[in-house]
Amino acid sequence: MSDTGQPLGIDALLEQVRAGLDRVEAEEAFEAVQRGEALLVDTRYAALRERDGLIPGALVVERNELEWRLDPTGSHRAPEATSHDLRVVLFCNEGYASSLAAESLRRLGLHRATDLVGGFQAWKSAGLPVTDTAAAPDTDLDTGTGTDLGTGIHN
Repeated sequence: MSDTGQPLGIDALLEQVRAGLDRVEAEEAFEAVQRGEALLVDTRYAALRERDGLIPGALVVERNELEWRLDPTGSHRAPEATSHDLRVVLFCNEGYASSLAAESLRRLGLHRATDLVGGFQAWKSAGLPVTDTAAAPDTDLDTGTGTDLGTGIHN
């Protein structure tokens, strides 16, 4: 809701959320990951990953499981979710849904969570590494771990 009690609308909400994020460009995200300073998280659904490929080293966590997998205190957390101080850089296909997802992670205490401006498409357009899913290692695309973690989380 807005300050006037009226519905905000998605465009206004997105603008409001992004004002509170330190969003990163593709090259900056790449460099942060290379230095070991950030965890890159792919929230795209399987069809987009299959169509466009994967970013090597990115943790794949579909949007509907994100909070459960990245909450460092959660019982279903991914091994990479080590601390509330972790710098998480989320990306979706074009950088819209990932902004809203980053805000959700911030509400869980991941105060350095942010997203990639332009999403996967910006990364690919910048000529940064992308792997064809057919050439990717044997990885469970829903968890990014190669195993069924039996999280009990359902769509």
